[in-house]
Amino acid sequence: MTRTALIVGAGIGGLSAGLALREAGWTIRIFERSPSPRELGFGLALAPNAIAALRTLGVADVVKARSFEPRRAEVRRPDGTVLKRAELPPEVLGGPMIIALRPALHGALLEAVGVDAVALENDVTGFTSTGTRVTLQMAGGGVADGDVLIGADGVGSVVRRAMHPDEAPPRSSGIVAVRGAVHGALRHLGDLHAVYYLGRGVESMFVRASDTGIYWFLSMARALVPAGMQDPRAILALMSPRFDSTFRAVTSATDDLRFDELVDRDSIPFWGKDAVTLLGDAAHPLLPHTGQGAAQAIVDAVTVGEALRGDVDVERALRAYERERLSKTATLLQQGRRTARIMGTMNPLACYVREAVVRMIPVKPFAKFYVRINRRAGTDVNRS
Repeated sequence: MTRTALIVGAGIGGLSAGLALREAGWTIRIFERSPSPRELGFGLALAPNAIAALRTLGVADVVKARSFEPRRAEVRRPDGTVLKRAELPPEVLGGPMIIALRPALHGALLEAVGVDAVALENDVTGFTSTGTRVTLQMAGGGVADGDVLIGADGVGSVVRRAMHPDEAPPRSSGIVAVRGAVHGALRHLGDLHAVYYLGRGVESMFVRASDTGIYWFLSMARALVPAGMQDPRAILALMSPRFDSTFRAVTSATDDLRFDELVDRDSIPFWGKDAVTLLGDAAHPLLPHTGQGAAQAIVDAVTVGEALRGDVDVERALRAYERERLSKTATLLQQGRRTARIMGTMNPLACYVREAVVRMIPVKPFAKFYVRINRRAGTDVNRS
């Protein structure tokens, strides 16, 4: 029996779901409103749970070959004062922790799925469900029918809104960010793989993400940026005098920049109904402070693929997937908020305590704490 999965969104979560469901025996159709299947952009961290999930999808080796596993790092004040220099021992996290430029991960997933599986310029406006069948509606009048619908359409998800029409829209987290990616600037890092800055109301990181590339971000309390200022270069001009020569050299060499107002959403009581569910940012938009946004979308995809393997009752399988993932991702959502408050604080006493903790805590205990977070977030996809 041929069954069809409709997937809304051709980002990391949607493509991962396509791979997982096709391997589980489903015909997949992925709908993307953009005119291009390629994803631009910046960088992301892939913790051991993400690598394990990518291995299940068959693309881990390709992604790792295009990425970088950082080991040597410094934590600095914005003025360049070194608070800690650390070298992360191999495998201390229980597996590789890599940094990838987003096109490297997205490109590997797209190559594995195949461009032909993605229907571009299809702006989904809603859906109807009859219990066992789902029909998507597109802007312009097009429709598509399937046996299951996966909403992987990001923080502004149309699928989520259709199931939760009274939910408040995403709200400001009180943090804004400038992100960038640059090639040919590795010399500015010296012998380091990463530099992390902490100051009052600001944090920034520069980290090697490939053989030639650096991914970086500058995150600030909203109060530090004048109202209405969204030009990333204007924000850099405002903030750069606070930072050392490494920061200024890398940012001035960067042409690929983006401004983001980081938004937050509360957990929702359910992700799906009938033969419909959500994954990734559509289900649980995480602040970047968790370092788990992409990882959790990939783990979601692997989990839903396993749930829908074989001749299963689709609705029952989806509810089992949601029970498995909802509480774990809700914990991460709360953790991200707490971390964002700590890292973005402008309170002088809180900054002093934070700096003291950074100086004192050894690398291995911190790494073990990170491993525990990963396990709570769902690392039950550790299959070769």
